[in-house]
Amino acid sequence: QVQLVESGGGLVQAGDSLRLSCAASGMIFRINDMAWYRQAPGKQREMVALANLDGDADYTDSVKGRFTISRDNAKNTVSLQMLSLKPEDTAVYYCFARLMTTSWGLLRNYWGQGTQVTVSS
Repeated sequence: QVQLVESGGGLVQAGDSLRLSCAASGMIFRINDMAWYRQAPGKQREMVALANLDGDADYTDSVKGRFTISRDNAKNTVSLQMLSLKPEDTAVYYCFARLMTTSWGLLRNYWGQGTQVTVSS
């Protein structure tokens, strides 16, 4: 089985920084995409940042210029550096990976358990 374990959430003030990390472990042949999603109370889960196998990154508009996603393919890890945090960034942040467990297998989606980020004004 595959596990995604996040760390780094917490309570910060507006303008502060946080770094989230996620490590994927288990039977992994190749991870195509690694991403961070978030879900605020009463809202749908949204993609925050995604990095593909080549390291190309995509961000939701509200975090562009403030958040940076990075991945280490050798270690199967992904991080999200968050700068200039705003109260509207408050949410549970989920690590996501789209991967193959074997060379002949299908691409499947996996999720971490989530880590809370709270930004006070």
